[in-house]
Amino acid sequence: MTRLGWGAAVALILTFLTIFFAWPVGAMLLRGITDDAGALDLSRFGEVLTTGRTWDIAGHTLVMALGGTIGSALFGIPAAYILYRTDFPGRTILRSITLVPFVLPTVVVGVAFRALLGPNGPLGFLGLDQTTWAVIAAMVFFNISLIARQVGGLWQMLDPRTVEAARSLGASRARAFCTITLPALTPAIGASAGLVFLYCSTAYSLVRTLGTPGVGTLETEVFRQTQTFLDLRTAAVFSALQVVFVLASVWLTQRLAHHTTTALRLQQPHRQNITRADWLPLSVTMFAVVVIILWPMFSLVERSLADGDGGYGLHNYRLLVTSPGTGFAGGATAAQALEHSLKIALDATMICLVVSILIALVLTRRVKSRLLSRAQQWLDVFIMLPMGVSSVTIGFGFLVSIHAWDPGLGQSGVFVPLAQAVVALPLVVRSLIPILTAVDPRQRHAAAVLGASPARVFRTIDGPYLLRAVGLAAGLSFSVSLGEFGATSFLASPDYQTLPVYIVRLLSRPGADNFGMALAAAVVLGVVAAIALLLGERIRPRTIRSTS
Repeated sequence: MTRLGWGAAVALILTFLTIFFAWPVGAMLLRGITDDAGALDLSRFGEVLTTGRTWDIAGHTLVMALGGTIGSALFGIPAAYILYRTDFPGRTILRSITLVPFVLPTVVVGVAFRALLGPNGPLGFLGLDQTTWAVIAAMVFFNISLIARQVGGLWQMLDPRTVEAARSLGASRARAFCTITLPALTPAIGASAGLVFLYCSTAYSLVRTLGTPGVGTLETEVFRQTQTFLDLRTAAVFSALQVVFVLASVWLTQRLAHHTTTALRLQQPHRQNITRADWLPLSVTMFAVVVIILWPMFSLVERSLADGDGGYGLHNYRLLVTSPGTGFAGGATAAQALEHSLKIALDATMICLVVSILIALVLTRRVKSRLLSRAQQWLDVFIMLPMGVSSVTIGFGFLVSIHAWDPGLGQSGVFVPLAQAVVALPLVVRSLIPILTAVDPRQRHAAAVLGASPARVFRTIDGPYLLRAVGLAAGLSFSVSLGEFGATSFLASPDYQTLPVYIVRLLSRPGADNFGMALAAAVVLGVVAAIALLLGERIRPRTIRSTS
């Protein structure tokens, strides 16, 4: 591209991020520190921060996030060893099962745990339904694989000779692990635990789906203040607290990773045959795979087929196309909500892909100017902010900024795909950058020297690499948008609801049919999201797929 083309791309990126991210989040923060006339007024901050309930909510948010992080680490670290460091028949299948949470929307997982722990579920006798423990268990379900992948990726490349030398000198297996292996893995454990804590502290849809136990979280309080009390200023204060919460966790994670990073002796991935001495990590891993990951999924499918008379059938699935749910006067059916979700997710994917491709091209372009290089670094940090800011904050920010500026436009539902595109943007950009970084700049230079125009250089050199990544990026964006609930719950029109919003609405009303429909709709949503992600991988051009 020419300088004019690069300039236009940067202008489009900054315009999009300013209007659809910086403005909503900034307006939300301003709402908390100004009065209705726009003057500086910190009284609401004082009122909220001196209320005991505020600190109860903050403490409950912290307890659930810490519980989810500790549980994920307790199961994820043994799984990292078994799945990445040892070799045995069936290891690949176990690793594939641990990837299941990556393709499931959070609403589906929440409904699966309701099916497992509910009154008629296999573990209903434990009385954990709609409790804090149920939320923590669902958080562990989601994040075991994240810990296992990050820690296991490093563990399989550690040089085994250091541990073997310690064992030959008389060190026990436990001592060798604690004095050699664990310190080497600490940076990976700290970084992945920080990410898990971040995800757990922003698990809004899980908490809502599992009944908002206790006093709720900072995010559910934002929703409560907005939708129940129509108190936008108090909601803005809670949103600001949530942003501070997330930024503090990111800072702590970076500090932890910085202080624990050490020089390691790495080698090609090394695996050893599993032995009897590995019974403890193997038992923990099998418990995690069977009880925490597979059992809720099987319970969800089994309960969705239960007809209420002790038998099984498709009663709940038939209701998805014939009924809006018991106790609802009119409104869309689940089939219509799915149609809305697919259309909105498609729009969000198109928007997200256009912006993400431009961002990835700008970030991977090698520049000689120190100023431009610094600008690339700032842009890289800026586009990652939506990942650190809760989707609830983004949805609420849309409500007090663009929606307040033009209520008619806001009620049309046009902001839903835009908000979903902002939520998916960091993940999609990160999936594109590694592929574009692989382009050798000497190829572009050689093509230009031979007389190729900038457009032809882009089409023939960068284009094939871009096509290689765009299929997976599209599938990822579509899957994230399809299951997005946080921002959508604020912005979706009552006449044009998405399937995740529809499922939570069903769970909020009593009635066996409502619960059965929510289970069946969750199964449908999970299957569609998984198919979208798999199709994204398969729609890459055949010639490129064959060379990857």
